Amino acid sequence: MKWMIVLAFATTLIMFDHPGHAADETKLELNKKIVQEFYELAVNKKDFEAASKYLGQRYIQHNQQAADGAEGLKDFIRFLRTKYPYAHSEIKRIFADGDYVILHVHAIRVQGTRGVAIVDIFRLQDGRIVEHWDVHEDILEKAANPNGMF
Repeated sequence: MKWMIVLAFATTLIMFDHPGHAADETKLELNKKIVQEFYELAVNKKDFEAASKYLGQRYIQHNQQAADGAEGLKDFIRFLRTKYPYAHSEIKRIFADGDYVILHVHAIRVQGTRGVAIVDIFRLQDGRIVEHWDVHEDILEKAANPNGMF
């Protein structure tokens, strides 16, 4: 009889998983939404004022062409708006792992070109973006394989 009670209790625990699991999934989805909205405002709409509400107190930048902080982002958006006014980036995939959100992006800065494949990595803290890394690769006319970048 005792083993049946233990089995029932264990089954109940398995069915409901641990209480933090649902909260973890909710946080991951929220983090992805924050980064997605930030990216759309900053990169596609080139609107610093709207995008800046997603930044934390400190914004650490690892892109070698952009300075740290909100002012660095503001300058980078100004650069994009001036040099690439018609640029558009499409998020192909989005992943989240804890406080990190990773975007796989197809960016076309100059119309009529193949564009660039980008992986952007964002770190969030308390629901705000506090750090950013990225890597870029040009999309070649003739690749060594048929797999494509996306």
